[in-house]
Amino acid sequence: MFDMPLYKEPDFSKEMFIKAPDAVLKEVEADGIAPENYHATTIFPEYFKIEGKWLLAEESRMDCVAVYKNGKIEVIEFRNLKKGDLVVVGRTEDTSEGIFVYTHGFESDEELREAFSFRQSRSRETAYSKDYDNIYELLEHEREYGNIVWVMGPACAFDADSREAFASLVRNGYVNGLLAGNALATHDLEASYLQTALGQNIYTQKSQINGHYNHIDTINKVRECGSITKFVEYGYAKDGIIYECVKNNVPFVLSGSIRDDGPLPEVYADVYKAQDAMRSIIRNATTVICMASALHTIATGNMTPSFRKVNGQIRPVYFYSVDISEFAVNKLKDRGSLSVKTIVTNIQDFIVNIKKGLKAD
Repeated sequence: MFDMPLYKEPDFSKEMFIKAPDAVLKEVEADGIAPENYHATTIFPEYFKIEGKWLLAEESRMDCVAVYKNGKIEVIEFRNLKKGDLVVVGRTEDTSEGIFVYTHGFESDEELREAFSFRQSRSRETAYSKDYDNIYELLEHEREYGNIVWVMGPACAFDADSREAFASLVRNGYVNGLLAGNALATHDLEASYLQTALGQNIYTQKSQINGHYNHIDTINKVRECGSITKFVEYGYAKDGIIYECVKNNVPFVLSGSIRDDGPLPEVYADVYKAQDAMRSIIRNATTVICMASALHTIATGNMTPSFRKVNGQIRPVYFYSVDISEFAVNKLKDRGSLSVKTIVTNIQDFIVNIKKGLKAD
């Protein structure tokens, strides 16, 4: 059975908290520009002392600013700052400037490890059997009590078995949101419409005559229909990842790229609108699983905190990065998302294993 870790709040009766000064607030003088010495937020729980009380920034994300508004701490992107906003300033995180970054809220004694031990990094040699079992338990729990967001690259739709496996996860309630690019949706819809992905049969991998037209033909037909939803409603797609998202009212955000063909009508061409749309999905996420998309994974990691306040309780956000490339999964940790758990494996095998472990239809 899944066991949710308990959050241990800081002991605010300690002298360091009592004697700490209030955090300094400075007004924004022009839209989109933070005051000098602004405090940049992290993925961890952060507390700010305002009028003698320690307030938690309940919805955080990395590399933003803390704004005191309506009696609460809001975490806001620099571009969304407005003139007159009260921004927390200070570059220390140890209470000395009324700012405390708390990194140990979910730690237990069992997590303390020896100073010297082998195989602590995560690589293609890592044993992942326990990770799979943990994911099965986590997803069963989150289906009932949480919110599961998946981030996917196009490789997830290139194989018949992995495509059907993920469609099954959607049908069975293990997907609450999907973040991807134009390619994932295009090739998944192509697979249903023309039984190919980039012109190759999704099962036999045999290239079809003039198959290089297939993904463009698919995009063109979707654009003719007016939307992905209409493409599904008109019967051009009858199965697959996006089909199941449409049929099960699972929200998806498709973020554009300079290299996109078409693109599909729903794809965000403005990167900042895409980021805002992605964050609207991530705000609810309690588990995030990123697969075979380094850029989308890093983007999602940068806007995902290590915790979430749900029904008045602080709980961890579980974050997985899965890729066949060690470089791809390690790059996210290098960018500051220190709470990510990485799995180095073929993504298509990963999805099929998850479906089998969950015994999804």
